[in-house]
Amino acid sequence: MLEFFRYDARKRVKGSLYLSIGMALLAAVVIWVFPSFRDTFEEDELLEAYPEAMLQLFDVQTMATLEGFLAFELYVFGWTILLGLYVAYSAAGVIADDIDRGRMDTLLAMPVSRGRLLAEKFAALCVPIVTVNVLVLPVVLGGSHLIDESLPVADVVAVHALSIPYLFACGGIGILCSVVFDRSAIAQRVALGGTFGLFLLESLLENTDYEAIGAVAPMRYFDPNEILLEGSYDLVGAGGLVAMTVGLVLISQIWFTRTDL
Repeated sequence: MLEFFRYDARKRVKGSLYLSIGMALLAAVVIWVFPSFRDTFEEDELLEAYPEAMLQLFDVQTMATLEGFLAFELYVFGWTILLGLYVAYSAAGVIADDIDRGRMDTLLAMPVSRGRLLAEKFAALCVPIVTVNVLVLPVVLGGSHLIDESLPVADVVAVHALSIPYLFACGGIGILCSVVFDRSAIAQRVALGGTFGLFLLESLLENTDYEAIGAVAPMRYFDPNEILLEGSYDLVGAGGLVAMTVGLVLISQIWFTRTDL
């Protein structure tokens, strides 16, 4: 049982470590430069240098505290955008790459259903998603201690924990693209464009008459500012992300089952 999950999970270990090192370096740099910004600018004077459109796009609330600085520079940019795009891109190759390379016929010649094959391959995304969150967390907490800044440990743990269902939802977008398009390159480009498009949709429609449309975007249900600055955890939103992921995987399984290869 779970042979495909174990095989794909092992293949993702090395890449997950490289990804974690890269995100840990980003976190370390962000924390390292914060004191220079804090000492140079008073209060939120730095925000005046940013265009209003950028502040709205990235939901920048404050850069005068380490929590606010991390929320913008690391978690909105690094987690919501970069990691979200990475997971969507990675998931988009799960099925399409095997079809593209002619391996799918061999896999399906085994006594395994298409639905199970897709589910196990998708589940292997837990390796990069969990690894990057587990390994970067101590870097953030340790780095803040080194620059003599205190961070609410529970809130930092929460932002990493609540990012997991968000990243799986981004993976759900990718896996749907992976079964809709049988060319891996096309599936990955569509997943990248679709995920980033949803981020723009949610950001630009916020506080407008069309705000309700942004409910389809996973980004609406993961807000680093809310967690780090207000200590508020949207558990209902996290549940919505889980439901969104399950729905996308089920739709992908149905589509994959009914598709002629």
